[in-house]
Amino acid sequence: MALKNQVIANRPATKTSSGPGIGYRLLYFFGITPWDHGRAAPQLVELIEGPDAPPPGRALDLGCGTGTQAIYLAQKGWQVTGVDYVHRALDTARQRAAAAHVTPTWVEGDVTRLSELGINANSGGYNLLLDFGCFHGLTPAQCAAYAAGISAVAAPGATFLLFSFAPGKRGPAPRGLSPDEIDHYFGAKWELLSARPASEQRLPFFLKRADPTLYRMRLR
Repeated sequence: MALKNQVIANRPATKTSSGPGIGYRLLYFFGITPWDHGRAAPQLVELIEGPDAPPPGRALDLGCGTGTQAIYLAQKGWQVTGVDYVHRALDTARQRAAAAHVTPTWVEGDVTRLSELGINANSGGYNLLLDFGCFHGLTPAQCAAYAAGISAVAAPGATFLLFSFAPGKRGPAPRGLSPDEIDHYFGAKWELLSARPASEQRLPFFLKRADPTLYRMRLR
């Protein structure tokens, strides 16, 4: 239990070297994080506090950044693991968690190599998986590895919340994914329950045309 609020760093070095990885490290280094509002995503709040809210269980936050979603879930009684490859972001997550008096587990590493990070389906797997800005910036090869990895660690009937931009050329910003691409990567293992515009998600001005969508899926 003493390790719960520490960044677990004694794992294989598995940080991605392709995709927008270096760009994110630089942005965190200079404190340029327009996506980080410090408030839980409204779609997550709707799920956790809505009339059909699932009971607290185990949650996996992929690309957790500074820990906003993970800390919110921990405050609601969930046992949360947050994964990110940016050390500076996880340092902030650890500090914020301590201030909120909650103890998520923070794992520094590559979300496409969960098994190498010691993240597995032990104890029944994860009941809730969420990604609010990581998957839609990965390369095709990384997307395939990511999808296989989360399917392997999810509990039977697990819920997956995935936020994604529509496809587009945005320079260093995430390239986005089409519904067909989402189905390609997840359709065999996950049932799509809903896909709706995530217009309530606040975005910086240069992403106003990103047309974000929130996909909700369930492990078959």
